[in-house]
Amino acid sequence: MPQSIPNKTLPVPSLRNVQAFIEVADSGSINLAAENLNVTASAVSHQIASLENYLGKKLFSRSSKGVQLTAIGARYLKEVSGALNIIGQATNQVIHDIHQDYLRIHSAPSFGLLWLMPRLDRFRQRWPELKISLSCSYESIQFSRDNIDIDIRHGLSQWPTLMVKTIKNERMLPYSSAAYLEKHPLNAVNDLLSCDLIHSDSTLINWNNWLSWHKVRGWNKNFIFTFDRSYMSIEAAKMGMGVILESNLLAGESLRQHHLRPVFAEDVSMPVAAHHFVLPHANEQKEKVRIFFTWVAAELNAAGFHI
Repeated sequence: MPQSIPNKTLPVPSLRNVQAFIEVADSGSINLAAENLNVTASAVSHQIASLENYLGKKLFSRSSKGVQLTAIGARYLKEVSGALNIIGQATNQVIHDIHQDYLRIHSAPSFGLLWLMPRLDRFRQRWPELKISLSCSYESIQFSRDNIDIDIRHGLSQWPTLMVKTIKNERMLPYSSAAYLEKHPLNAVNDLLSCDLIHSDSTLINWNNWLSWHKVRGWNKNFIFTFDRSYMSIEAAKMGMGVILESNLLAGESLRQHHLRPVFAEDVSMPVAAHHFVLPHANEQKEKVRIFFTWVAAELNAAGFHI
């Protein structure tokens, strides 16, 4: 009885060459196969020749009418087509398995702390089987090196090779605590010049931009406090330390809990596009990423934003 050959000693050709072979066999044309594979016809011819050289057998007979499978080629096609389909199915299951892996998110600190964190328990209740790993920093990450699925970035959108989903309807406006406003009533934008203004270093729109946009003259004042994180500025305003210029996206939770309120009744906000979900195009195909974006879109819509 012949002995079976251990798997580790079996000859395995290039999967790319096998894929080219299957495509040519299915289409009956090297040119059509090249078009379907989005490569050149010469590349497909080279892959077929390389596979035939590896096997030591002719898989196709060539004629003026095109290419036809030889008897050996037809038998080989039957065997490898099933094997490649099994590999594809196994790969698809691993890619879309949400049970055996974390959804790894990196976020700008203030968005992660002020917007995402208060909502994560709702996500867990909706998708208990999907685990999340969240890290926050302003460090520049590399998706493959750092094993990150989604990066939530703050700043100007300038990543042309990546997929970018920008949060829409974000606006900048002054906020303060009710206690501070009771002591310092404000009726017009110019009244801010007599207030304690808190400065956030990291915002795309600062007090200088906003006051100039509202054509406020005579602006020449040192800030009482300057912070390099929005969550610190928001916390200072909640403590009654002054007036902040902040994003309605980041201040939303503080407004809902009545820790902050807009300084003015009328709309004096300035539009900004400061927060973005960034990821490699391939990551969008992952089931866990699609689940997250469906959920986050609903959360944003409920708060008056969208992506």
